[in-house]
Amino acid sequence: MFVELIATIVAGVAAAGLVMLLNRTLKGRLPRWFAPVAAGIAMLATTIANEYGWFPRIKDTLPEEVVIAQTVENTAFYRPWTYVFPFVERFVAIDLASVRTHPAQPAVRLAETYFFGRWSPVSKLPVVTDCVAFKRAALMDGVSFEADGVINGITWTHVPAEDPIISTICGTK
Repeated sequence: MFVELIATIVAGVAAAGLVMLLNRTLKGRLPRWFAPVAAGIAMLATTIANEYGWFPRIKDTLPEEVVIAQTVENTAFYRPWTYVFPFVERFVAIDLASVRTHPAQPAVRLAETYFFGRWSPVSKLPVVTDCVAFKRAALMDGVSFEADGVINGITWTHVPAEDPIISTICGTK
């Protein structure tokens, strides 16, 4: 966040500097308001580029076995261009290398799930999915596993068959 703020300020100063240099070359023919307007436009363009560039930049750094299951796009009235081109503000990724099953419960799978947000730290949460009953649960404290594969102390959430997290973990996506 701090680096993006510095980049935005530098873009504004650079744009204003270029306009002042151009004005000097043209011997003062440009209006005086042109430098601050150019700085503002450059700062706005830099901010927009950072917002739209965040998701592709993070996606390109993910390992091959980490698959994006779901994205959440953002629109806002104070950013009217987002109604035409919404940007990804957060997303859920599944580490397919971490998917585990139990021989007694082959339809139930456990996987590491990562939650990425534009201005928040990455959160990691183990998620259990039942690929047949279309339900999933986040593993919290107090959950125990029995030798026969039964999970105690879990609160299941029933989701539609096309749930992106279940379809990614179960391999139907």
